[in-house]
Amino acid sequence: MPKINRIFNPDLEFIIDRENEFENYYEGNPLLNGIFCNEGATQNEETSLATVLKWQLQTNPQKEEKKKEYFKLETIQNNSFFEENKDCIVWLGHACFFIRLNGINFLTDPCLESMPFVPRKSSLPCQISEIKNIDYLLLSHNHRDHLDIPSLKKLLPQNPNMEFLVPLETADFLHRQVSKDLKIQEAGWYQQFKTKEKIKVNFLPSKHWCKRGLFDFNEMLWGGFWLETGLEKTNTNHKLFFVGDTAYAHHFKRIEKILGAADTVIMPIGAYKPPFMMHNAHINPEEAVKAFQETKGKTLIPMHYGTFDLADEPLGEPIKWLTSEMEKQGILEKLNVPKVGEMVYL
Repeated sequence: MPKINRIFNPDLEFIIDRENEFENYYEGNPLLNGIFCNEGATQNEETSLATVLKWQLQTNPQKEEKKKEYFKLETIQNNSFFEENKDCIVWLGHACFFIRLNGINFLTDPCLESMPFVPRKSSLPCQISEIKNIDYLLLSHNHRDHLDIPSLKKLLPQNPNMEFLVPLETADFLHRQVSKDLKIQEAGWYQQFKTKEKIKVNFLPSKHWCKRGLFDFNEMLWGGFWLETGLEKTNTNHKLFFVGDTAYAHHFKRIEKILGAADTVIMPIGAYKPPFMMHNAHINPEEAVKAFQETKGKTLIPMHYGTFDLADEPLGEPIKWLTSEMEKQGILEKLNVPKVGEMVYL
């Protein structure tokens, strides 16, 4: 029998009724044989070396299509949003967004340059040195295309007071790799960070995994973020769901049940082929639309495509498939596909 323990941050509040919201008493994030796992897991789900080798050794059926494809995200050169006061969302590529809600500035999952052996395919709308006035830096998990150490180090000089909001067991790694002086809060799923009164930030589940080295599988947690102005009695209240990396699972329905409909859902749509390798970690565009419908969201903003070539599908396929699927579902008007650097006002 697998041994399951539970962990959470005792200094943070839960956003759920821990006794009644679930069929079983919710005691925090499950640890399966000492490491984090997805909800409902009964065994460790690490991708085997054989699966990785199968992927690397097989011929990609879309190899020639990828060679012939010319797809490049359009970038608008722009740095004005760092100084404005209107609430907005600006895509910086991949899973990195500048978000201003109720005057509070957030930056998500910055991977702002090429990674080793993985060149960046889209340009930034500004210089890294121009990214400033960040109040909170949100990190969904420790994969290198989301938690990039060089990017974090380059952000610190012009953002010395920004606070890191991260999953459980991530702080020690950041203190070692980035700076021992970082201000960091860690949260488990369904916990609320301590933030400025004008904003609420909740950490939510996703179906994914974590690993940076050979022997650290699922030693740190993963998830998504729910940002809310908390001004329910005014017309300025906005609920934003930054999904993070995820496969499709039942957590989308559960999140809507707990927190209600999201105004804006920032949803990953890329890195889904081959399915035998990616299905348990990433959502494909058809699944993304299903998940969006389950959040009862008003607007879907896609991410996690076009910036890094991480899988077998052509770079432009995810957004084409997503657009087609939303049109087929009769909800194309809910899709907002911003250019990199374009300001989307809330």
